[in-house]
Amino acid sequence: MEIATQTHLTTLRGLLSFRLHELQTEVHAAELARRNRDGGGEVTDRKDDAAHAMLTDVTDTEDRLHQAEMNEVKNALRRLDEGTFGDCVDCGEPIPLQRLLVQPAALRCTACQTAGERAA
Repeated sequence: MEIATQTHLTTLRGLLSFRLHELQTEVHAAELARRNRDGGGEVTDRKDDAAHAMLTDVTDTEDRLHQAEMNEVKNALRRLDEGTFGDCVDCGEPIPLQRLLVQPAALRCTACQTAGERAA
C-alpha cells in the first residue's frame, strides 16, 4: 500500500464516510419525494401520466446508482478496517494516493482500470 501515513488513512476514511452520508441522505430524500408524489390522488391526463412514468424511471435509475455507490463505499470502509485498502484488486500494486483522494472507493490502479474499460 502506497498510503504513507495515518493522516492519509484518516483523510480517506473521512472522505468515504462523508460520501456515504451524502448518499444515504439522497436516497432518503428520494424516498420521501416518492411517497409524497405517489400519495397524491390527483386527477391526471395522459401527459401527466407519461411525465410521472418518466420521472419514476429516472428516479429508479438514480436509486440503483446510489445503492451501487453506497455498496462500493461500504466495501472500501471494510477494506480500510481489514488493512487491505489501497491495493489494486487486479495487479496487487498500490493505488496512488492521488487517485484515492479523487476516487476513495477505487478498487484498481489507473492502468488496470483503463485496461478493463477498454476490454469492455
